[in-house]
Amino acid sequence: MIKILIADDHPIVRQGLRQIILDEKDMKVVSEAANSEEVLVNLKEQNIDVLLLDIAMPGKSGLELLIDLKIHYPNLPILVLSALPEEAYARRVIKLGAMGYIHKESAPDLLVPAIRKAISGQTYISSKLADILVSDLSGKDKGSIHEQLSEREFEVLRLIGSGKSVGEIAELLNLAVTTISTYRARILEKLKLKNNAEIIQYCISEHLLTH
Repeated sequence: MIKILIADDHPIVRQGLRQIILDEKDMKVVSEAANSEEVLVNLKEQNIDVLLLDIAMPGKSGLELLIDLKIHYPNLPILVLSALPEEAYARRVIKLGAMGYIHKESAPDLLVPAIRKAISGQTYISSKLADILVSDLSGKDKGSIHEQLSEREFEVLRLIGSGKSVGEIAELLNLAVTTISTYRARILEKLKLKNNAEIIQYCISEHLLTH
């Protein structure tokens, strides 16, 4: 039996993923988590075979958690599921050690095959991600400048791009306002941008926001 942990802060999403897996006789959702802290608790208390991980969660983001998990649970297959654009995020999560990236809209068709591939030790690559990786190897795609950002900086970039204020981001991520301001300053410097309006425009042009 393949034991699965679903990590997503939206109950309706967790319910939907659970329903997809329900029909598989050799798979079982043994637990759910709404944030990174709950993921870590579940991993300590249970033997999990596959983790389904969302990117945008309160507190520590899925990207940051992914880094920690690959250090402390290097053999745990992790599949990232997100409503965020595949072309903007898939390459990043694969480089961080995920076994695949699935857009939530594609989950009904792709989730079970991806789980089976991950449990066998293979990385699930969608046709869109395959095209992206081929472009990387051919040298046609040099990558975007935001790829030099740390995972936390990247998360703050996306939140500013979605129109949230420094105060709102601080509350959402459970960090001090001064800390978020520091991240914002680093983002502006690294991306050579001047203000929040330019950050928003950058996120739109790079397809970093949900549709």
